[in-house]
Amino acid sequence: MKPEQIYQELKDLAEKLGVTVSEQSFRSTGIPVKSGFCIIKGNMHCIIDKNITLNRKTRVLAQALSQLPHENLYIVPAVREMISKYAKKRPAGTDTI
Repeated sequence: MKPEQIYQELKDLAEKLGVTVSEQSFRSTGIPVKSGFCIIKGNMHCIIDKNITLNRKTRVLAQALSQLPHENLYIVPAVREMISKYAKKRPAGTDTI
């Protein structure tokens, strides 16, 4: 799969999981900001700096989605592999988001 297709599949999966994905320019904020997952007023968001590379966008989104329950959803094998590859290791006994 092409990198653009994988990123789009990740965005589609995020939508199925109720995560809003948005790309914003962080350059004008004047403070150091990092892309990532957050919850705003009870809603899940993955906010990504639109100025980073496609590979980094994919990694950020894959890391965020790896923390959510997605095992029972059909996911294209290449995308499932991407999520597994970038899953953050959690200490035993900790819950997902």
